[in-house]
Amino acid sequence: MLLQFNFKNFKSFRDDTTLDLSATKISEFDNHVISIANERVLPVAAIFGANASGKSNVQEAFRYMSMYVINSLDYGDESDSKKKKSKFYRPTPFLFDVDSKNAASSFEVYFVDSEEKGAKTYNYGFSIGSTGVCEEWLNCKSKSARGNYKRIFYRRGNEYDFSGLPTKSQENLRIALERETLIVSLGAKLKIAKLKFIRDWFVNNDFADFGRPIENFFLSQLIPDGFADDEKVRQKVVDYFATFDSSIIGFNVEVLKLNNDGEDERIKIDAIHKMIDSEQTTSIPLQHESAGTLKMFAMYPMLEDVLSSGGVLFIDELNARLHPLLVRTFIITFLNPEINTKHAQLIFTSHDLWQLNGNVLRRDEIWFTEKDFDGVSILYSLADFVDEDGVKIRKDENYEKNYLLGKYGAIPSLRNLDMFKEE
Repeated sequence: MLLQFNFKNFKSFRDDTTLDLSATKISEFDNHVISIANERVLPVAAIFGANASGKSNVQEAFRYMSMYVINSLDYGDESDSKKKKSKFYRPTPFLFDVDSKNAASSFEVYFVDSEEKGAKTYNYGFSIGSTGVCEEWLNCKSKSARGNYKRIFYRRGNEYDFSGLPTKSQENLRIALERETLIVSLGAKLKIAKLKFIRDWFVNNDFADFGRPIENFFLSQLIPDGFADDEKVRQKVVDYFATFDSSIIGFNVEVLKLNNDGEDERIKIDAIHKMIDSEQTTSIPLQHESAGTLKMFAMYPMLEDVLSSGGVLFIDELNARLHPLLVRTFIITFLNPEINTKHAQLIFTSHDLWQLNGNVLRRDEIWFTEKDFDGVSILYSLADFVDEDGVKIRKDENYEKNYLLGKYGAIPSLRNLDMFKEE
């Protein structure tokens, strides 16, 4: 489970930023808290804020970190034509001051493994500058070691400490490591178990940005594993739809060959509906279903993956094209220990203020982003927020009302659209 995500100098976030999923000592919804490895962890975090305040950049920061861990072996110096590698992918720093624009960006996670695997806690991070990896570190502690992390490796520039790795692997790492490549990525390729485990943790996480039309379209084309040829998989998807829309009672799937070789193919999916006052059925192309239905279909594979692996699911604009009660059901899935047995986590952004009414989320599960006049975004929790008198927010407050009144910040600064007045 993700305990904490720290990052700095990424897009609108110039300064040190922390998204903490450790439960605070507040009293509401104690059943949300998952106890593991002497930690009290939350399965859900919701991020609210004005447009362009930086909500999406929190997800983008974690997505960049995950992408770099998974793909850094592919990056190299394009001037060396023999490598045939992709162009080095530097993160976008904060661009509105000279120091930050030229500085490295840093990313760090703390996460805990399952009880079945020993419930060890890991601290992994790296910083990326204009030419490659500046620093990288991995530390670990056992369930019984309170506060004492043991170094597995540390890297700064061209200096390395591999003391926590097998001796026979250390020389291979030194020989093959490039400035654009992470030790974790290379170590996973070399089948070093400790490093492959870290890389796989990132692989098990998933992302969806429903605010981007291109990504939205791409996600709508994805189908669950086995959907095309396994009736049991299709029935499971039907059961999933039945929780919010009972009109779809099945699917017809046809595999279309696009060439004579049969190598290229396309899956044609029709949704089966029952006809009115008849035992007969009719079918329509899935893409002709409503935008909300298509979104729920797109989320099914990701939901199934993270619930089965115990991963983290980041969703930008969870509320887009979905009824509030359906969003509530989706959130509650992660809060239900009978369904979420592997302790998967959901981190999402939203503009739906009903989620602030105090009946769904704890104060430490509610986060806000706000951007100042210099364009710098900050991220803070409702549980940590103090008013102008230095008093913390009470659990019996009307969060939704107070947020709209501007009591917690993170709302747009609006003016009348006077430019449309006739002169």
